Amino acid sequence: MAKQATVLIRLLSTEGTGYFYVKKKNPKKTTNKLEFRKYDPRARKHVTFKEAKIK
Repeated sequence: MAKQATVLIRLLSTEGTGYFYVKKKNPKKTTNKLEFRKYDPRARKHVTFKEAKIK
């Protein structure tokens, strides 16, 4: 069987709260690290979330 094209990544808050989102990514098409500005409910504001490896 073929390997899946997408992998799960973790978007970790840069605020240091430990909050994260889980997202799918196609590493063949998107080679750079993902970075989104999303809501962090622990910090109660929008912050930058950067890609991290799922443990």
